[in-house]
Amino acid sequence: MIDMVLHQQQVETALAFLRDRSKEPPEVVIQLGTGLGELAKAMQVDCTLAYEDIPHFPRSTVASHAGNLAIGRLAGKRAAILQGRFHCYEGYSAREVAFPIRVLALLGAKTAIITNASGGLNPAYRPGTLMVLADHLNLLGDNPLRGPNIDAWGPRFPDLSTPYAPELRQLALSLAERLGLAETTSGTYVCIPGPSLETPAETRFLRMIGADAVGMSSVPEILTALHAGMRVLGLSVVANVNDPDHFQPILLDEIIAAARKAEPRLQQLIITLLSELQP
Repeated sequence: MIDMVLHQQQVETALAFLRDRSKEPPEVVIQLGTGLGELAKAMQVDCTLAYEDIPHFPRSTVASHAGNLAIGRLAGKRAAILQGRFHCYEGYSAREVAFPIRVLALLGAKTAIITNASGGLNPAYRPGTLMVLADHLNLLGDNPLRGPNIDAWGPRFPDLSTPYAPELRQLALSLAERLGLAETTSGTYVCIPGPSLETPAETRFLRMIGADAVGMSSVPEILTALHAGMRVLGLSVVANVNDPDHFQPILLDEIIAAARKAEPRLQQLIITLLSELQP
């Protein structure tokens, strides 16, 4: 049984720590994924905190994730940027993975922009495609809301009929068109446990069940944000595309390189979106 009393105490300790160090609460939380950690350079930063210095935050063990929380202003909005995330394959539960989102929601954030790098499953996609999440499939085998519910944090059974805020999705897609960001589309993301990458048979199966891109992250944070009543926008950089009938080796270094190549387009989209974001 999950010790929710202990979990609640840990969340409240981290929350008090951040309240003491942030000038004003963030409006928006931006979670940056693999190869996508540079956005904070465009921010007017009030403070930067290493995850290891924040009470009860997990530790990022993946080299491509910086492991910092930056709080300040970006495109005129109060923002908190999570540079790097945690994954279930590192040994964390889904609840632990989503711990920072829970804390930042309680700190006052009302909107979450969750980004990641993914593998393309849709044969129409190309490396570098920006996918605005329309839906997702959770194949982690875990859920951050499992166990006793804290009613003050959100409902026992949150509705997921529209997991991604339609107004944010539409704004992202229209801005991508206006900015000339080619190869921006909308699709369904599937989250798998990892860390092993997909076999040809698994790739074929994931396509068959309706996924356009696959990754090993984001869904725990998204579910926690929705439980907390936040508006959610999901953005995925499709780093590679594999045909299960002509399968090629998938190398992590190539995924990171492709994500970094697409990062300027993603940054431009996020910054422009923030400048036009309505409360």
